[in-house]
Amino acid sequence: MKKFFQEIKADIKFKSAGPGQKLTESAGEKAPKEKPSQPPVRQPRQGPTNEAQMAAAAALARLEQKQPRARGPTSQDSIRNQVRKELRAEATVSGNPEAPGSNTAPEPKEEGPAHLAVPGVYFTCPLTGAILRKDQRDARIREAILMHFSTDPVAASIMKIHTFNKDRDRVKLGVDTIAKYLDNIHLHPEEEKYRKIKVQNKVFQERIHCLEGTHEFFEAIGFQKVLLPIPDQDGPEEFYVLSEAALAQPQSLERHKEQLLSAEPVRATLARQRRVFRPSPLASQFDLPADFFNLTAEEIKREQRLRSEAVERLSVLRTKAMREREEQREMRKYTYTLLRVRLPDGCLLQGTFYARERVAVLYGFVREALQNDWLPFELLASGGQKLSEDENLAFNECGLVPSALLTFSWDAAVLEDIRAAGTQPDMSILKPELLSAIEKL
Repeated sequence: MKKFFQEIKADIKFKSAGPGQKLTESAGEKAPKEKPSQPPVRQPRQGPTNEAQMAAAAALARLEQKQPRARGPTSQDSIRNQVRKELRAEATVSGNPEAPGSNTAPEPKEEGPAHLAVPGVYFTCPLTGAILRKDQRDARIREAILMHFSTDPVAASIMKIHTFNKDRDRVKLGVDTIAKYLDNIHLHPEEEKYRKIKVQNKVFQERIHCLEGTHEFFEAIGFQKVLLPIPDQDGPEEFYVLSEAALAQPQSLERHKEQLLSAEPVRATLARQRRVFRPSPLASQFDLPADFFNLTAEEIKREQRLRSEAVERLSVLRTKAMREREEQREMRKYTYTLLRVRLPDGCLLQGTFYARERVAVLYGFVREALQNDWLPFELLASGGQKLSEDENLAFNECGLVPSALLTFSWDAAVLEDIRAAGTQPDMSILKPELLSAIEKL
């Protein structure tokens, strides 16, 4: 390898030296004609062509890419680096900024799809209505909850308890304990001991103190943190003590308790990104962004290719249970699905859904877009398979992931009435505001 690159260097340097001259000749003199009896002068060796230089550079680049990155430099690495440094140094001295052999083969650029079917997966904040990306959900919801303290501290503290703490079992245990404290106050309003909660109490520390938002909740419903003396103890202890004003409104405490028990975590809702397209022969083509996959798109494609190569070989060896497990694993790879419904006039209604959502959700999505949402209709998958609204099937269980094109069909009785009235079955059925925003696919 070292000899190979030394020869390349020598050829390049020889070529760049220019035409040869005899030492006895001056610069302006021409060499005399050679005598016939003298042996012919050997012509200087021609340097490598541009194509050969480019091929050598490309080979060098491929060798570099094949070397594992985790491994330390080898002797070949040192040779290549040294050759590159010397060629660059010589090119700098000669005033040529582009050193021969220093150009590497350009890496092919990965061309993304010219037009994505949807720009990505987006969500709606239930508190502010803002549209959020996947990576913005938690931070924006946290900000919205904290801002809510200025208007409704009780509701904000309840949302904080249920949303900021991810361990649902721990949250339930803490909420039930707080509810027990409030029940004791409601059942025994005259007993002072129930209106005081010792902060250093073991149960309080293990179940309540560890949860975000609990201290804000106690303060919002009327508790105050005070230091109280303890009999037979040197220093005071910290307690939550219910104020007299809050004690005089037991119905408020009961309402706050019910709110705490019935609350759910604040979660961003999936934005449907409803769009309507004109009739197009590209209706069944979907270029999806990476947001639609648990794995990256490249990993999904690679696994599908490898699986398709092995299915024929392994199908005779797999049992039914093994095939079902394989299908379940395949379905779990997809988190979202993009669905299009071809309407009678050829227009396309598109929306984004969770892969685990039920078929009934799609029926509701289509019904919201219709002028006459009370008329019965059917949705057909590829191959004419009817998807019943009453079946409790998820999209991934129907094979409608990560994308699918479905067909809208009127109920047989409705279609008969439409024809009897002399109306065309392929008339437009969408709401006018949706038709005004129709797009080209």
